[in-house]
Amino acid sequence: MNNDIFPCLWYDGDAKQSAEFYCKVFGGKITADTPVVMNIDLFGQKLMLLNGGPHFKKNPSISLMVICDTEDEVQKYWDQLVDGGIALMELGSYSWSKKYGWVQDKYGVTWQLFLGEKAQDQKIVPTLMFIHGNNGKAKEAMKFYTQTFPNSSIGNVMEYGEGGEGHPISEPSENVQHATFVIDGYTLFCMDNSYDHQFDFNEGISLVVMTEDQQQTDHYWNTFTSDGGRESMCGWLKDKYGLSWQIVPKRLLQLMSDPDAEKASKVVQAMMKMQKIIIKDLEDAYNS
Repeated sequence: MNNDIFPCLWYDGDAKQSAEFYCKVFGGKITADTPVVMNIDLFGQKLMLLNGGPHFKKNPSISLMVICDTEDEVQKYWDQLVDGGIALMELGSYSWSKKYGWVQDKYGVTWQLFLGEKAQDQKIVPTLMFIHGNNGKAKEAMKFYTQTFPNSSIGNVMEYGEGGEGHPISEPSENVQHATFVIDGYTLFCMDNSYDHQFDFNEGISLVVMTEDQQQTDHYWNTFTSDGGRESMCGWLKDKYGLSWQIVPKRLLQLMSDPDAEKASKVVQAMMKMQKIIIKDLEDAYNS
């Protein structure tokens, strides 16, 4: 499993309360605690929680699937996450899982709790929902992502036409009901959905990619921002499907965490003016 790719959840001041809540629910630990960024470790996986302000709200276009080993485990997580939250699909028995539920918790994060087999050693799997203009593009997107990253593959793909009971008749039979793919050792799920949801991909949940050098940074940045993608600031971008990514060189974190506060501050100031992160310019600011 690759811990250089991980989800980032956007908050308006309540990231720390949320981090503490998830560590209690799932038995994790806080690994970074700053006013802006909280990092947590759940089941050996990294999640970033970002106090970014009121600009973006998390929504179910990206949910976090938790693959559970027992019915009791599903029930334990459900009881805690639904408290103060909203059940999107009630906990019950479905054709695809003996015990399953979909819940949006009190902090706006959406979880699918699923009794089934884990994807390798990865317990939490981000799940992308392709809706509106993206509906029907799940297969195309998987191909795009797996061609962009090394050590990638497309796994099982189930179309709605193959589905059993309980699946919407309105879905085109070739649309993806559920699929698995891997980017550089990190597993994701995806699906198409024809329902006119009042949400879509936004910055409320993004995927962070930690890069080794400028060449790798350039590769991901240029690939994602071409063909309908869009550059943003401070290493953020949107790909052609509107999915938000943060392309972050590991060197940036090293420089920002320097014990010399003045040098670290110069790095942060330089980074704030960038779209794509340029490592040499960060180092020049550090040494200035």
